[in-house]
Amino acid sequence: MPQLLRVQSFNVSRDGFGTGEGQSLERPFGHADPTPLFSWRAATASFMYRTEPGGTRGLDDYLTRDYDHNIGAEIMGRNKFGPQRGPWENHDWQGWWGDNPPFHTPVFVLTHYERPSFTLSDTTFHFLDASPAEALERARQAADGRDVRLGGGVATIREFIEADLVDTMHIAVAPVDLGRGERLWDSPDDLLDRFHLESVPSPSGVTHLLFWRR
Repeated sequence: MPQLLRVQSFNVSRDGFGTGEGQSLERPFGHADPTPLFSWRAATASFMYRTEPGGTRGLDDYLTRDYDHNIGAEIMGRNKFGPQRGPWENHDWQGWWGDNPPFHTPVFVLTHYERPSFTLSDTTFHFLDASPAEALERARQAADGRDVRLGGGVATIREFIEADLVDTMHIAVAPVDLGRGERLWDSPDDLLDRFHLESVPSPSGVTHLLFWRR
C-alpha cells in the first residue's frame, strides 16, 4: 500500500480560519479562543487528553480515533511548534505540549534555521530547512511504511497542497467565525480541482469535510 500524506482532524472556523491573529507564548491561537474549534473532539470518548470515563461516541469519536491510525511520522510548520521567530535563541523551549507530546512518532518541523534534534518521551523532533517534497521524503523514511500526518498550521498545509503532495484531508469546520488570522480557504470549493469532497454534518454542530485526491 502507498504511504499517504494525510491532514487529519484539522480545525477551521466557518469563515475558513485555522488560527487567529497575533500568536504569542500565552496565546498559541492569537486573538482566537480555540475552544469552539476543538470542543467537538474534546467531548469524545477517545479524546487523547481524557482523564475520566465517558465521552461521546458516533461520528466525532470515530474521526478522533482516526487521528493517529497508521501514522508513522508528522510534518509541521514552525508556527505550530512554537511562537519563536528568526534564529533559535532559546533551546529550552521544546514546544507547547510538555514532557509527553501527543505525537508518539518522529516529528519534522519546517524552519529556515538550524536546531539540533531532541526527544521527549517517545517523540523526537527534527528541524528541517527543506522543500515540501524533501520533507515528505524524510518523513516517509522515518514512518517505516505507515502514513505521514501533515499537522499544520495553515500556511504549511497550503504549501503542501500547492505542491500537489496531499492525498487525503479531514477538516472539521466549527460553527464560529474568527474574522481574521490565517485562512485555509475562502471556500472549500476552491480545492475541487485537486480533490473529491464529501461534507458530513455532525450532531455536535461541526461539519466534517473529507477530501481525497482526484
